[in-house]
Amino acid sequence: MKRCIFLLILTNTTVGAQDTWKDVYSESAWSARDRWQKADELVRSLKLSTGSQVADVGCHEGYMTVKLSNIVGVSGKVYAVDVEQQKLDRLKKILETRAINNVIPTKGEFDNPLLPNNLLDGVLILDTYHEMDQHDQMLLHIREALKAGGRLVICEAIAESRRKSPREDQERKHELGMKYALEDLEKAGFTIVRRQDPFVDRTKEKGDKMWIIVAKK
Repeated sequence: MKRCIFLLILTNTTVGAQDTWKDVYSESAWSARDRWQKADELVRSLKLSTGSQVADVGCHEGYMTVKLSNIVGVSGKVYAVDVEQQKLDRLKKILETRAINNVIPTKGEFDNPLLPNNLLDGVLILDTYHEMDQHDQMLLHIREALKAGGRLVICEAIAESRRKSPREDQERKHELGMKYALEDLEKAGFTIVRRQDPFVDRTKEKGDKMWIIVAKK
C-alpha cells in the first residue's frame, strides 16, 4: 500500500514538473525563459529602433511583446496578434499592470493576422509558425504588411528524433523543421538573410532545439 502511495506521489510530481515547462508562455514563466530563449538576439535580428512598428504574431501573453515595446518606445507601435481572445485578455491585463501604452492587441484570423499594409518594420513569429495550417496565406499577408526591406523573423523548435519526419507528423507534435519554413518563405517571395540551426538548445526544458530564420521583403 505504501509503495502504491509513493508511486502515485512520484507520478504526480513528475507530471507537475513537465506541466511547468509545457506552459512557458505565461507571465510566471518569463524570468526562467529569459535564461534560454535568447530574446535579445531575436529582437536584434529585427533591426528595430525607436519609433519602429512591429508585430508579434502568436503573442500569447506577451513575453516578446513587452520586450519589443521597450525597444520601439512611446513613438513606436507593437501589434500583438493572437487568434485566442483569452490570451489577448490576459495580455491586456499585463499591459495595464505595467502601464504599457504602445501595444495594440489584435485578434487575428487563422489565415490572416489583420495587420496594416506597408507599415511594419518587422514581424516576429516565435514558436507559433507550426500552428499555421494556412501558412501560404499568412506569409502573403505578412509580406503585404511589411515595408520594403522589412524583416520577418521565425523561430521554431524541432526534436532531434523527428527532424526527418514528414511535415504533418512534426506539426502534430507542435514543432517544425527549418527546411519546410525555408520552402514557404521562398515561395512567398521573401529573401533569406540568415538561418541558424540550432539557435537555442532547450533540450533540458522541452527536449528539443530551436532554429531561426531571418528574412526580408
